[in-house]
Amino acid sequence: MKILPDRCTACGKCVANCPLECVALVDKVAVIDAPCVDCRVCLRVCPEGAVTEELPADDLRVACGSCPVACRVPDGGSGACRRYGNQGGTLVRNAPLRTFEEVREIVGPDWEPALREPLVTGIGAGTTYPDCKPAPVIVRGLSQGVDVVTVVTETPLSYSSVKVKIDTDAYLGEEGAPVTAGGEKIGHVTTEEYGSKILALGGANTLTGPHGFRAARVMTALANRERVRVRVDGGSRLELQAGRPPVVDGVAIGKMRVGCGSATLGLFAPVLKEAADEVVVLDSHLTGLLTEHAAGRFLGTTPSGARLRFRRSTPGRYFGDHGKGWGGTSVMDPRQVFAPDGLRDVRPGSRILITETTGQQAVYLRVLEGGTLEEVDLPEAARRAVSAISETCQESRVSVLYCGGTGGSARAGVTRYPIRLTRAVHARQARLTVGGAATFLLPGGGINFMVDVERVLAGAFTWVPTPALVIPVEYTMRWEDYAAMGGHLEAVKPFGAAPGER
Repeated sequence: MKILPDRCTACGKCVANCPLECVALVDKVAVIDAPCVDCRVCLRVCPEGAVTEELPADDLRVACGSCPVACRVPDGGSGACRRYGNQGGTLVRNAPLRTFEEVREIVGPDWEPALREPLVTGIGAGTTYPDCKPAPVIVRGLSQGVDVVTVVTETPLSYSSVKVKIDTDAYLGEEGAPVTAGGEKIGHVTTEEYGSKILALGGANTLTGPHGFRAARVMTALANRERVRVRVDGGSRLELQAGRPPVVDGVAIGKMRVGCGSATLGLFAPVLKEAADEVVVLDSHLTGLLTEHAAGRFLGTTPSGARLRFRRSTPGRYFGDHGKGWGGTSVMDPRQVFAPDGLRDVRPGSRILITETTGQQAVYLRVLEGGTLEEVDLPEAARRAVSAISETCQESRVSVLYCGGTGGSARAGVTRYPIRLTRAVHARQARLTVGGAATFLLPGGGINFMVDVERVLAGAFTWVPTPALVIPVEYTMRWEDYAAMGGHLEAVKPFGAAPGER
């Protein structure tokens, strides 16, 4: 890369963003003062167009093909990711391959088999409220030949929320947009994870706010795998049910994308190459252009000269936008994906296939003189390619994670020394389950967890108008550990005792 001094305004964006810290400000002008790998970060962040590409004639650097950035690494240097280095003209890993034994201590121990399953669940157990009394059910028995105790309760948690994962590339709304039910705000759109949109509903501030009762009802319904209707402000109407396809603006979503537009090219490049002279895979995150893409170059394609209207990330990969068009973009007519005069340099007669990451829509175009396009029927090779994409996509579905914290007063129903329970849970001496289902314990203070509601008996979640959700919780641990933490030994019953004896 080269910086043009007469255009540089010393804004410092190239200095702040260079991953290898190759750029510095000298006399109020940015200069590249260390070996550059042409990662193009400075080119992309410069607001003045003061950066250009200029490869030295005697370039002895090694091209890295480990990611789309395609760094050109000088001898003795490292790529932008610092994972690969050039040692005498050979690209090598900078860090050694690790065996599991080398990281076992960091990973930590797995759960002891005897603690993986509770003796009894908290479903139907009743509550510890007020929490100055022992839990309603404390049982002792053998598991895998080990003397264990399970303490259960149905505990009301106002410090809880649900995360809703919606598998779709359809536009739902802007990140941060409020999610409402019955006109009342119950959460917001958070972000997108790969091929899914994520909603956050509830939480302590929402449950204790003016719309807490509505939020509690919706959260409970979702946790019990019931269908709910919500709306994203400025976005879509949604019908959601755990384990079922989402319905967006009245349309059931059938497929979730196989990957972003770039990943789709990487997965299906051979069949796409046979289908057309150029292929565009529309996607709101990364729209792919085959002949520029690393997968296309690997197969020997020559850039067609087509230019897209989206901002380029790396060769063949373009940042899309969001909308209700193809691939979750604003492109309603696939011809709109090309920049003005974006087909000027494309050979007349060239065939272009445009599709989405789900393969649900596709169009086949022929380039005419002057860069205009005409639509023609999809040939068999193109149909096979689009079908290959569609058939590889998973079915779209809604998933719900209940997220809560049991680090409060409910611990007193388990032990006289609540902090010891918290420490035991994090030390994997006491296992927390919900309705018998495994939970993911968040690190740090307290007892914060997540659980997949589809692994909990439907109907196990309820709510009380404090408002709070009531959930079945179990702690399972060795008998000696329970005694050591100050457990309510006087309340322990043998596992299998008649209900009236508990």
